[in-house]
Amino acid sequence: MPDRVYPPVIAAAKLMFRVLDMRITVEGAEHVPTTGGAVLASNHVSYLDFIFAGYGAQPARRLVRFMAKHEVFKHRVSGPLMRGMHHIPVDRAAGQASYQQALDALRSGEIVGIFPEATISRSFTVKDVKSGAVRMAAEAGVPLLPTAVWGTQRLWTKGRPKSLTQRHVPITIIVGEPVEPTTDAALRERMQELLDDAQARYPESGEGQWWQPAHLGGTAPTPAEAKLLDER
Repeated sequence: MPDRVYPPVIAAAKLMFRVLDMRITVEGAEHVPTTGGAVLASNHVSYLDFIFAGYGAQPARRLVRFMAKHEVFKHRVSGPLMRGMHHIPVDRAAGQASYQQALDALRSGEIVGIFPEATISRSFTVKDVKSGAVRMAAEAGVPLLPTAVWGTQRLWTKGRPKSLTQRHVPITIIVGEPVEPTTDAALRERMQELLDDAQARYPESGEGQWWQPAHLGGTAPTPAEAKLLDER
């Protein structure tokens, strides 16, 4: 499919990275296949995660087609961009159509990005994952790429004001080794391992900070507290 919108958007994002002097670290980019389909399954801590998770595939010169809620496609600004980049709208009332569109993209050799937690994690740990990523990879016969992003929550996350002009923020993106389609629990465990690694080696301690998970000394809600907030 022709990509007239995606490359300019990537160029604009890279310019933003330079202007804000973001300290972006990408690890495991060699795990992204240079051809053929794959499911990139990332944790979710920020509204901007699709930008940075997709950036992890840039060294392989691949464009990631992300699955995102259909409301984003109806917005007067984001809608034309999302459609132009051939991302995949997800209507939870008609999920099978979105699933089939993603399968078709995988079988045609595209990389499909998905956030298996379905919503942003307020605790900044990996929540229980939905079955779509594993099932999709198995049905399409493509590898599954567990991925972790960290630091993006400092720019824009659920329940916090936007901070899109903040400078010098370290961002970590880790693409894990491809795995054969496995269980949802095993995928969640691997994503958490990658996130633990990113958090352990992050250049700022974050102790006492809202953007650090509680188990590392931050003031973010615990997973149990986050669950209650989501239920409200």
